[in-house]
Amino acid sequence: MDEGETVKAKDAMEGLTPLQEAQQIVLESTPTLGLEKISILDSLGRVLGEDIVAERDNPPWDNSAMDGFAVRWDDIKQEHAIQKPVTLTVIEDVPAGKMPSKSVGAGQAIRIMTGAPIPQGADTVLKVEDTEHTPDSVRVFKPEQQGANIRPQGEDVKKGECIIAKGTQIRPGEAGMLAILAKSFIFAYQRPRVAILSTGDELADLDERFSEEKIINSNSYGIAAAVQEAGGIPFLLGIARDTPAALKEKISHGLTADILVLSGGVSMGDYDFTKAVFHELGAEMNFWKLAIRPGQPLAFGKIQGKLAFGLPGNPVSSMVTFEQLVRPAMLKMSGHRTYGRPVVQAIFQEKFSKRTDRRHFLRGVLTREEGVFKVRTTGAQGSGMLTSMVKANCLIDIPVEVERVNPGDLVSVQLLSGEAWASHAGPIQAGGHRLSCC
Repeated sequence: MDEGETVKAKDAMEGLTPLQEAQQIVLESTPTLGLEKISILDSLGRVLGEDIVAERDNPPWDNSAMDGFAVRWDDIKQEHAIQKPVTLTVIEDVPAGKMPSKSVGAGQAIRIMTGAPIPQGADTVLKVEDTEHTPDSVRVFKPEQQGANIRPQGEDVKKGECIIAKGTQIRPGEAGMLAILAKSFIFAYQRPRVAILSTGDELADLDERFSEEKIINSNSYGIAAAVQEAGGIPFLLGIARDTPAALKEKISHGLTADILVLSGGVSMGDYDFTKAVFHELGAEMNFWKLAIRPGQPLAFGKIQGKLAFGLPGNPVSSMVTFEQLVRPAMLKMSGHRTYGRPVVQAIFQEKFSKRTDRRHFLRGVLTREEGVFKVRTTGAQGSGMLTSMVKANCLIDIPVEVERVNPGDLVSVQLLSGEAWASHAGPIQAGGHRLSCC
């Protein structure tokens, strides 16, 4: 890059906040919300706000891992069974859910079902299929190891142990464990309430009659879905028309939420009043532009103590910037310990070039072929082309300083959904080469 190009690049970057710096500013400005008591039926995806300590062992007593017969190993040990089958007297039946009333003595057995407590005197369980039996007796032909088919008390959980730590996100496994520990209610971090506002006279909402000159308000619904997917509660404020008074009224309503997300109106056009209205409402703004594409016009600050984001009006730009800034703030608010999407390295399959003044996020399709991650773009990458997000399962992250990406280069890829993570997770094999800056 010659001196003239360097000057142009510096001019282009003036007033642009690097994404990593913007993310740090947002997270440092974001509080973690308080706790609320919720049912375990409502706990999926929530973040635990307390340590869960076991109040008893699980299993609470030694129990049978098989349907079979509880016996004394001394009666059935190997030398007995090989020389002559052993016949034992069956003295009781113990189904699951019932405690045994008798002890196993010499030459005796108790018929036992899976999960039933081991009776006194017994130290081994024979599988039912390894015996011949009648209601009153059982013949043993196959020796068994002492202690076989018994699940010992406390094998899974011991009383006094911290089983699920504070800050854990509840998945089906954790929900089941909460039930085992008899925790019908838990304390979880509150979910952030997010007020969503679209701006512009050109917009029409779904329930409005509109003319051919109008554009459907897709941003509110796409952002609302993103809020729900991140575990938040969306509130749609509708559309603010292009007057300072209308915008101020809508924003004021949105300040009852934890986060205000506005889309459109943050550029420098004649009808972009956001900056003036934010100032009038006493906003403390941190930045107005990001060094990324798509999504350069982006505002962030606090209004009356509430986080306020002004996202771009183009649908793709609003969704990409939501991913990079709003979603991490929501995750921190709701008690999560990590805030980013899963990232893998993949082999780029196309050619791409750009100026070295912005970090680019290309909408991409990640595949895995013979253990190797490969990624291509969804096609045309215009910031108004929402189909590029519909087709995408990832964002391809091209750093600021990289000018060209060629087929075979390794690129960082942000996975956009749990489905993509599940189907593509795993280590990448050797292959590809690292990006260079020229």
